[in-house]
Amino acid sequence: MRVYFCLTITRRGSVLASPIKVGIIRCDTHGVYYGPLMAPHDPLKLRTPVPVEADPPYSWQNGATHYYFYQFCADPTLLTVEAVDGFEIVKVWDVDRASAEQFADLLDSRPRVCNSFAEVSDDVDLVFIADCNEDGSDHLELATPGLKKGVPTFIDKPLANEMKDVYAILDLAQTSQAPVFSASILRHIPGAFQFRSRLPEIGGADSGFIRGGSCHIAGAIHTVSLAQAVFGNGIEEVRCTGPKDLGIVFLSWGERDDRPRSGVVLHHAVKEYYHCASHVSAYGKDGAILQKNNINDWNFPYGAAHVLRLVRHMVKTGEVDDTMNDMIEAVAVVNAARLSQQNGSRPVQLTEITRD
Repeated sequence: MRVYFCLTITRRGSVLASPIKVGIIRCDTHGVYYGPLMAPHDPLKLRTPVPVEADPPYSWQNGATHYYFYQFCADPTLLTVEAVDGFEIVKVWDVDRASAEQFADLLDSRPRVCNSFAEVSDDVDLVFIADCNEDGSDHLELATPGLKKGVPTFIDKPLANEMKDVYAILDLAQTSQAPVFSASILRHIPGAFQFRSRLPEIGGADSGFIRGGSCHIAGAIHTVSLAQAVFGNGIEEVRCTGPKDLGIVFLSWGERDDRPRSGVVLHHAVKEYYHCASHVSAYGKDGAILQKNNINDWNFPYGAAHVLRLVRHMVKTGEVDDTMNDMIEAVAVVNAARLSQQNGSRPVQLTEITRD
């Protein structure tokens, strides 16, 4: 694996014994996806936060988060996935203040609704920047106040939209000695690890295919992260063609014997999804594996819980999980795909996109 970023900070103080005080920036469906996993809340308010006819800006306000987190029809108050303890949400902010107020009202801690995102990083142990459907172009701006204060920071996928912002975030983290972590849920979903464990059945994968994500970076970054989880990191070359931007992306790991020698195709330009499902297949000398539908909204909470455990470990120890490098690589893959498509689908080496 190519190491893009390595930062470990020795942390001392009450944070090790006390709940981690969290400030959440952006109360969209990911903010109110991770939030209920890390904080006590009223599940019945989560089920129907606002009237459907109100046409709110985020899907969680129509009950989407409750729908996937509370799957026992006989008990709408029983979480399907185990919550991750050790956190206390104390501050929230969203560009739509009403959404932030509705989120705060769900939580037992009744966090303060901030007037600006810069306030969120005051007197907290963790800044959590959520992002469900945006492109990451504002992540450097949102992360800067907290990182400058030395506050550990989680940045939801994608880490940034462009590599220049990725490196600006990493440089700021190094300068401030503030650990920063970013992840896609699909890089950490159990279904991906289960699939990967089966690759020896076909003599190892020499090629693969993933249907899912979307042509927007918010979805495409998930698909690249899923490819890393199943087939491995260390992607060297990218090609991209239509239909649409980022429609079909070809990944190559070069000549490595422990990676698919014939590459993997990501198909983003699909018309219909079953609950945001991604479908994976792999092919080797001894046969093929066609994955059952277990990478979708019904299973994503388990990946989110794993991400939160990594975030908790980062705050308590200052150690950033190695998969941070996979997120940096994933953003580079998307940038390389754009460059490839803009230049007649020519192959683009990731070394053209990344710095040493």
